[in-house]
Amino acid sequence: MRVYDRSVIRIDAGIENGKVVLESEGPLNPIAKPIISRINGIFQEEKPIYADDENIVFSTWVPPVPGDVFNRLISAEISSILKKRVPDQFSIGITSRCPNNCIHCGAADIVTKTELTIEQINCTVSQAIELGSYHISIDGGETMMRNDLPEMVKAVDKNKAIVTCFTSGFRLTEERAKDLKAAGLYATHISIDSPREEEHDRVRGREGAFKDSLDGIKNTLEAGMLADMFVVVSPHNIDELEDFYGLAENLGMHELSIYEIVAVGRWLEHEDEVISDSDVKMLGRFQKEKNTKPSGPRVTALPYFMGPDQFGCFAGRRWMHVTAGGDVLPCAYTPFSFGNIAEEGLDTIWKRMGQHEAYRKNADFCRMRDQRFRQKYIHVIPKDASLPLRLDRP
Repeated sequence: MRVYDRSVIRIDAGIENGKVVLESEGPLNPIAKPIISRINGIFQEEKPIYADDENIVFSTWVPPVPGDVFNRLISAEISSILKKRVPDQFSIGITSRCPNNCIHCGAADIVTKTELTIEQINCTVSQAIELGSYHISIDGGETMMRNDLPEMVKAVDKNKAIVTCFTSGFRLTEERAKDLKAAGLYATHISIDSPREEEHDRVRGREGAFKDSLDGIKNTLEAGMLADMFVVVSPHNIDELEDFYGLAENLGMHELSIYEIVAVGRWLEHEDEVISDSDVKMLGRFQKEKNTKPSGPRVTALPYFMGPDQFGCFAGRRWMHVTAGGDVLPCAYTPFSFGNIAEEGLDTIWKRMGQHEAYRKNADFCRMRDQRFRQKYIHVIPKDASLPLRLDRP
């Protein structure tokens, strides 16, 4: 099937032995060939969530193939080859309110007296799409605390971007799930911190949190949306990957996504309690092993994808995050603000970010695990201060 058609390059996708294969041709093919080969290499190690002769749903993180949004993904990949920064992934915090008290919360220090209005949120998302974003992630706090969430989802131009939402499952009722599906939500990322109810509730700081997650998963699936189990791994739970996978499989989920604990927010004092480079390699092996199974959820180990064997750190290069207070960060886990959307256009702030010495070059691993980066840019925070800190602008 033809998935990308421009005068300078044309890309076809097919299924061979159950794997997605891309083929390209056209004047720009010599430039595009390396990225097509890299994507094909990934596809050969992976399995899509769904695939037939007409449609491919590879992941909750990737737009469906074919389609206008997938075309924008290819354009962003070509731009990266040409050394142009594009914020493929754009996440925005819509509230700092949350019923949980998670021991690892990265947004715990971002406390705002007022939330962004729906007009500010929709305008900022539109600006991100103009910059090239094709994946919009709605984040919190707990996103379900905003009653106008379906209106935010509906406002995203679905011809240009997919939109997903992070939640703990709190208030993700059957009715809310149906409303989000009708508004065009592509996928829901539902957080699970332990496959064991008692431990999950302990980490979340609230009895009943595990039940909320399971109810949210059930309602997401029944509404006909893609459901992703989002697991933040640390040295405390990384040995339970098989149990996480088994739970996701038993629940009938489409994907298990793994992220890494970052020493920020409430985890700021635990700089030694993060995963290692060898753990990242192990996550890559786990992903490949599970994705050879013909059934069960696909696995996306984000530290592996954002590691040296794949794409490197996305922060400030291919990812941009806006807090519930409007500050623009390189990612949701890097507490440095390059500006505020209430004061400047997003394009100006994105350009400033790219001019800063820390983000002029790619990084093989998450910069927040780099002690040199932390010592230079992550400063000691006074107890009465709120994150994020502002950088001295270049």
